[in-house]
Amino acid sequence: MIPKYGKISHMNKIVFFDTETTGNTEKDFLCQIAYKNGKESFVALYKPSVKIPPEASAVHHITNKMLVDKPSFSESGDKNKIKELFENSVVVAHNAPFDLIMLKKEDIEPKRFICTLRLARHLDREEKIDRYNLQYLRYFLDIEIDATAHDALGDVLVLEQLYKRLKKKIMDEENLGEDEAVEKMIEISLHPSLLHTFKFGKYNGKRIEEVIKIDRGYLQWLLDQKLNNDGIDEDWIYTLKHYLEK
Repeated sequence: MIPKYGKISHMNKIVFFDTETTGNTEKDFLCQIAYKNGKESFVALYKPSVKIPPEASAVHHITNKMLVDKPSFSESGDKNKIKELFENSVVVAHNAPFDLIMLKKEDIEPKRFICTLRLARHLDREEKIDRYNLQYLRYFLDIEIDATAHDALGDVLVLEQLYKRLKKKIMDEENLGEDEAVEKMIEISLHPSLLHTFKFGKYNGKRIEEVIKIDRGYLQWLLDQKLNNDGIDEDWIYTLKHYLEK
């Protein structure tokens, strides 16, 4: 199914972006944004409305001290430019639903997006990949690029190369032209991923369809956990509801 906004052209702007935030829940806010649009690259820091906790700083190495003299994103001169660009482009991010929630808090709502996390899962039909986070995929796929991990701009540079790999795979597998491949990537990104195997916990490595036969209660417990915490885990919620037939 082609999205209702119609056919796009690869001549439309493709913008690769990443946010660094105060955490990984719906209650968090962005403190850095980076994007790459053709040859143009941009990265900037902003002071969020909440403090960055140590566990978040340990990931992206942005500290509250670094942001003392920074404006908030809404007060910066960057917001209007980024809003105009993102809302009139196809934006690409890894685990895009999370980044889009962070952007929506800043009154930026891109209409078209591609999620390379969902694409990587979709294309790994034989489940040869153990993990799908961006840096793992970087090394699993031998993406050779000079980019600092967990830095917003560094992640954007890796993201761009991952996108190219995924697009080529879709074009080759389904015999699609570039425009058709981009449309397909948008279509796949619109829907939560249906997961098939546990990659954590006491059933690590087990197929979910096998686990539900022996321990339905575990899947129900896990669904309740996902629904009741502040994390953004749409793919797991969708998967668990599918297997539990809810």
